[in-house]
Amino acid sequence: MLPVIALIGRPNVGKSTLFNRLTRSRDAIVADYPGLTRDRQYGFGKLGPVPYIVIDTGGVAGGEEGIEELMVEQTVRALKEADVAIIMVDGRSGRTAADEHVAALARKHAKSSWLAVNKAEGLDQHIASGEFHSLGLGEPVAISAAHGDRISSLMDEVLAPFEETDEDSAADDDDADKPLRIAVIGRPNVGKSTLINRLIGEDRLVVFDQPGTTRDSVSVPFERDDKKYILIDTAGVRRKSRVHETVEKFSIVKALQAMERAQVVIPVLDASEGVTDQDVSLIGLAVERGRALVVVANKWDGLSHDQRRQIKADLERKLPFLDFAERMTISALHGTAVGDLLPAVTRAFKAATRDMSTTELTRELEAALVAHSPPLVRGRRVKLRYAHQGGRNPPVIVIHGNQTERVPDVYRRYLINRFRKAFRLKGTPVRLAFKTSDNPFKGKRNKLTPRQQRKRQRLIKNK
Repeated sequence: MLPVIALIGRPNVGKSTLFNRLTRSRDAIVADYPGLTRDRQYGFGKLGPVPYIVIDTGGVAGGEEGIEELMVEQTVRALKEADVAIIMVDGRSGRTAADEHVAALARKHAKSSWLAVNKAEGLDQHIASGEFHSLGLGEPVAISAAHGDRISSLMDEVLAPFEETDEDSAADDDDADKPLRIAVIGRPNVGKSTLINRLIGEDRLVVFDQPGTTRDSVSVPFERDDKKYILIDTAGVRRKSRVHETVEKFSIVKALQAMERAQVVIPVLDASEGVTDQDVSLIGLAVERGRALVVVANKWDGLSHDQRRQIKADLERKLPFLDFAERMTISALHGTAVGDLLPAVTRAFKAATRDMSTTELTRELEAALVAHSPPLVRGRRVKLRYAHQGGRNPPVIVIHGNQTERVPDVYRRYLINRFRKAFRLKGTPVRLAFKTSDNPFKGKRNKLTPRQQRKRQRLIKNK
């Protein structure tokens, strides 16, 4: 299971800056709670020796009332659900009473903690961190989230205990005899558990018309047509805290951990409510992780003709980045079109794990170049020479050539669409990686042979 790292601290110590550096993206799920001025953000960490989930929390300063008191509750939730907390302080401002308040929360609730002294660029590390030893959170580490100073070494140490963890992931062997792992994700009460019960033909999961009745991730193994599957149901990602805290605190983290374990993800939408911002954020994270997808709009049978037309327009407008995925309209309660779901999942997985030869890829690349040449960049034509496969699930196609770093995004999308159509890669993201060929003569002088030197002398003499 992916480790969870929480970023904790008083306001304006640089938590969000560190979050953006660790995730290398500003994209995150936003969990909205009534009255909060600052949302928790969740993302997949990319800087470090192993993958992980990182949580950015709102700042707390101590002595809070009203809205600020809810912010403290939010921080405590993050501390409890995290495997490690990184407590951040400001090296330029020095220790404050608010830092002591945050440290007390960490000592009480964190399983493990590290103390990061931020904004230490240009400062002596020992001087910047000296006064924070008294917080009782171990040896302070001086960093700069804005400049990236010592962030990598910090994350190497923070994540060291998790490097030996042997977990299922989408990169595991895709042996046909192994069960296909499918994560069913979505907001609460969209029908995830009902869908799984319909697929397996029995009531294996608690189903009740109340958001939050699935209290944790549940793995359900079953067979269908001699094919083995494992369905992973998660507590729904909720927009408001409408049920008991013990249900609430696991929702988003469990969904992200299920994504990491799964080989195919089924985002379930409530067609009667349309496509929400949280649906878009959650699906966006699945795409970012390179997961094969089959998007399901549930509760379709209760919609009028106009409502169905509206939800289809919503899918096109709010999920333009999802044009590669199959979209299904079903009724999990009545079983309408549910029988078509597993074949769609299997197609998506086969596309994600398809083998493509270098010869075939290069031939398609050449055909794409003939149909539409790469644009001129600064008066020079980008040259793309050959392609080969660099990975599966998702498929990675490596293209070699000259000036490849200057290939425009619009031409990259054109190439992806060509490869997707040629190799039937429906249902999976496709990644392109460009490599610029080295010029073997770069930096070398053109040294003439003795024969060339004599010829040159004769030509000069005869002028």
